[in-house]
Amino acid sequence: MSAGGRAGRRLVRAGSLLAALGAWQLLTAYDVNLWLRFEQFPTVGEVASALADRVGTAAYWQDLGHSLRRIVTGFLLAAVLGVAAGTAIARSRWAADLLGPLVEVVRPIPAIALVPVAILLLPTNEQGIVFITCAAAFFPVLVSTRHAVRALNPGWEEAVLTMGGGRARVLWSVVLPGALPGVFGGLSVGIGVAWICVISAEMISGEYGVGYRTWQDYTVVDYPGVFVGMVTIGALGLLTSTAVELLGRRVTAWLPRPAPRGAAPRPGASRPAPAPDPDAEAAPGTPSSPASASASASVSGDASAVGGEPASAAAPSPEKEPVP
Repeated sequence: MSAGGRAGRRLVRAGSLLAALGAWQLLTAYDVNLWLRFEQFPTVGEVASALADRVGTAAYWQDLGHSLRRIVTGFLLAAVLGVAAGTAIARSRWAADLLGPLVEVVRPIPAIALVPVAILLLPTNEQGIVFITCAAAFFPVLVSTRHAVRALNPGWEEAVLTMGGGRARVLWSVVLPGALPGVFGGLSVGIGVAWICVISAEMISGEYGVGYRTWQDYTVVDYPGVFVGMVTIGALGLLTSTAVELLGRRVTAWLPRPAPRGAAPRPGASRPAPAPDPDAEAAPGTPSSPASASASASVSGDASAVGGEPASAAAPSPEKEPVP
């Protein structure tokens, strides 16, 4: 894509955000009340002022650090365990029989519903929040990995086995690299779900963190502070999901990617042959189409088979007499 095209896309994205902020400011500044009530919403200016005040305090960055530490720890545990379990279920019949039913029973349970279980099992609230975050991201990673491994071409594994490779070589050279696109799809989903659950867990049983601070602002009716927490959560989610996506592109850089629309073909790239023009005249001695070539060949063969002479030497047909 050209530099002008990239700049145009960036302008469109920035324009969509600015349009949303402008609509927010108008609806709240004029206290619009058309079924949806905006008279109690803070304006964009009030939220921006509250955000500027919070950024200058140590408590804001302390909450930010607690939430980031919890999300990174839980997400990394979920990534390792999810990839390992998904690969085992897809590759081993024993693992599928032992773990498959358990996974399908536990997977529909919302991770936030595990808060009582975490409180009973784990000694501290910090470990409980990490456990809930890990449980939230674990199942999307597991399911995506399982489907990606099962969708691999069996010919790749047979090729490695034919050349003398063992099961370990198949795993590290075929299974895991081939499943990486699906694995990173699950990781992208998992990081979003993990943020939802870590914020919810901080609101319920946390002592520090962005979710805890947002809930405290709500209890004291500090609505600009609530929106500061929401903006912070959105920005953190955008940064972490973008980091996962960029890492996935870097790790799977060896995969072929479609060329952008309107991009010039690469030097040396094969171009499709032009379609034949049906209106163009055929060259002398060249059949105009494969059908006509086969027809002429069959006529010639029939003529040579009868009497051994070509069709041009055959006797002319008698002319019809004129009708008086």
